[in-house]
Amino acid sequence: MAKRGIRVVDSDMHVVEPWDLWQRYTEPAYLDQAPRPVGDPNLPVDLRLEFGGHMHTRNNAYNDASHETYIKRRQKSAPRFTEYAAQGFDAASQLKAMDVEGIDQAVLFPTKALLVPWVDGIDPGLATAVCRAYNDWLGDFCAVDPARLKGVGQVTLHDPALAIAEARRTVRDMGMSAVWTRPNPINGRQLHDPEFDPFWAEMERLEVPICFHCAEGSYLPTIGTDRFEGNWMMSHTADHSLEMMVGMQSMILGGVLERFPKLKVAFLEANCAWVPWWLWRMEEHYELTGEWDAPTRLSLSPQEYFRRQCYVSIDADELPGAQVIDAIGEDRVVFSSDYPHLDSKFPNAVDIFLEMPGMSEATKRKVLLDNCVSLYNLA
Repeated sequence: MAKRGIRVVDSDMHVVEPWDLWQRYTEPAYLDQAPRPVGDPNLPVDLRLEFGGHMHTRNNAYNDASHETYIKRRQKSAPRFTEYAAQGFDAASQLKAMDVEGIDQAVLFPTKALLVPWVDGIDPGLATAVCRAYNDWLGDFCAVDPARLKGVGQVTLHDPALAIAEARRTVRDMGMSAVWTRPNPINGRQLHDPEFDPFWAEMERLEVPICFHCAEGSYLPTIGTDRFEGNWMMSHTADHSLEMMVGMQSMILGGVLERFPKLKVAFLEANCAWVPWWLWRMEEHYELTGEWDAPTRLSLSPQEYFRRQCYVSIDADELPGAQVIDAIGEDRVVFSSDYPHLDSKFPNAVDIFLEMPGMSEATKRKVLLDNCVSLYNLA
C-alpha cells in the first residue's frame, strides 16, 4: 500500500465510538452515572453526551444555538465520511478509510471519549470507570486487525494511583502502544505537580509514550474556551495549540522531564509551527528567573529536553512545518491525518503532505514512517 514507496503510519487517527459504548462496557457500580447519549442517533455528527452534570461538548452542545451551528459545520464536511458513517465507523470501515488514504498502520485516539470524563471535581472512581469502558471497547475494536489498528489507552489524572493501574492494564494486559491524557490542569493541579510524579515514573517503567491530546470544550480549565464560550471558531483556534503549549511548559520548565529522563512524550493535534519559538521563549525565561522560579533545577535547555524526549505532530497541509523541522530536527515530528474530524484532509492527507514544499523526500519518509515507528515502538 506504500505511497511513493513509503509505508505510512498515522500517529493520530480517530475512532468514532458507538452511541451505547458506555451502556455496554461500564462496570455495574458506575453504570447509572455513565455518559448518556442525548443527541440524535440518526445523525452521525451529533456527539452530544450528558455526563457529570454537564452537556458535552461544552461549546457545541451547551445550548441549542451553538449546537445548530456545530451541525452546520459538520454537515459541510460530512459527504467525505458518509460511507464510513453508514457502517457506524466500525473497524471494517476504519480499515477501508486507511486503504483509501494510503495508511498502513494507525494509532487510534477517541472522539466522544475526548469529551468525557474531563470534568473537575467528579468522583475519581467514576472518571476511571469511564476510561476503562472506553479502553475495553477499543481493545475489541483493534482486535479486528491488531497488526494495523494500534490502540492508545486513556487515563485521567483525577487520581494518580488509579491512572497508574489503568495505564499498566492497557499496556501490559491489552498490549496498547501508548497512553494518553489531556494537558489541562485537573482539580487545580498542573502536570508538574509532585502528586503526579508516581504516574510519570510508571509511564517511564512501562516504556511507552504518554501522549497529550486536546479537544475543544471540556469542563476543565481550557485556554480559549475560558473567554470564547459559544464561538467554536475562536475557541478552537486558541485551545488546541495554547493548551498544549502550557502543557509542554509544565513538562519541561516544571521539571518532569528532568526528573524522568527516559519518559517519552508526544504533543498531538496542536500543530507544530509554534514549537521553535516556544522552546526559545521558555529558555529565555528560565535564564531570567529560573534560579528562583523553577520548581526543579534543570540540567538541560528546553530545546535539549525536547530533542531528547519529545515528539510533535504535523498536519498534512501545515506549510510552516518545513521550517520547524529545520529548527528542531527531522526526527521529532510525526504525521497525523486526524480522520474523521472536521479539519481532517481525508481522503487526500497523505498526498497533500507528500507535496509539501521545502522538505526532502528523505525527511517526508521519516515523518510518515520512521518517527512514528520510533515513538510508538512499532514493528
